[in-house]
Amino acid sequence: MTQSNAVTWTLSGFGDEIDPDPAVQVAVLKALGASHIEVRSAWGTNVVDLSDDQLDTLTAFLAKEGMRASAVASPIGKVDVSLDPELEVDRLRRIIRVAHALETPNIRIFSFFRGDGVSVESTRDDVMLRMRLLADEAEREGVTLLHENEKDIYGDTPERVLDLVESVGSSALRLAWDSANFVQVGVAHPHDDGYAMLRPYLDYLQVKDAVAATNTVVPAGEGDGQVLATLTALRDDGYTGFASLEPHLDEAHALGGFSGPTAFGQAARAFSGLLSEIGVTTK
Repeated sequence: MTQSNAVTWTLSGFGDEIDPDPAVQVAVLKALGASHIEVRSAWGTNVVDLSDDQLDTLTAFLAKEGMRASAVASPIGKVDVSLDPELEVDRLRRIIRVAHALETPNIRIFSFFRGDGVSVESTRDDVMLRMRLLADEAEREGVTLLHENEKDIYGDTPERVLDLVESVGSSALRLAWDSANFVQVGVAHPHDDGYAMLRPYLDYLQVKDAVAATNTVVPAGEGDGQVLATLTALRDDGYTGFASLEPHLDEAHALGGFSGPTAFGQAARAFSGLLSEIGVTTK
């Protein structure tokens, strides 16, 4: 497709993949041309545990730096599905407080872990119940839950992600796309196997890639996630939203990952190279 008009997406990134200190996070993101930050933790404290004083300090600092939040990268839904559903609703209320303070409607969530030996199929009804409760709270508070297709949760494959978003059926539940996570759960061709079915619900792009043979996370375009195909399709579909860098190039764990400034920059340059190929710019 020949581009007659410029297409621009908004560049963001997980600040705590750079450094625990928001001052370093913002400095690096600005140097890479990002206007937004995805907030998962600050000073080593996850967003769900930020005190009022910490939240006030963070919001004031971001405002002073002219850096806006693209989303709150919450851990909601990264708990066992057997726990009391109201516990996660209570945690979501704390996250919504953070989202309102940061003036973003977007909150990343997940669709629940399960115990060893528990089949994913057997958790479906419990997952749907919990996701509906979370969506109800989001609707009341005017925020959007962005479900990430994470490993080891109910919504890890395109088919189950589709089941989730269509069964809950809430305007407050939308999707964040992560090519690397699809690769790591055995989806051979994420774009071919999932993009068309999920695109009607896709509102947010998380940028990383992975190698199927080793499950290793790599910069965008260097793995098996068909990232370039997905970026091209988003361009052609008229996508104008966020692209959030989440490189995971140094270490990854249950609640997140880390890259450091150097590797984060490497990931940003790889992504920029792909966008240059298809004529998309960032702001």
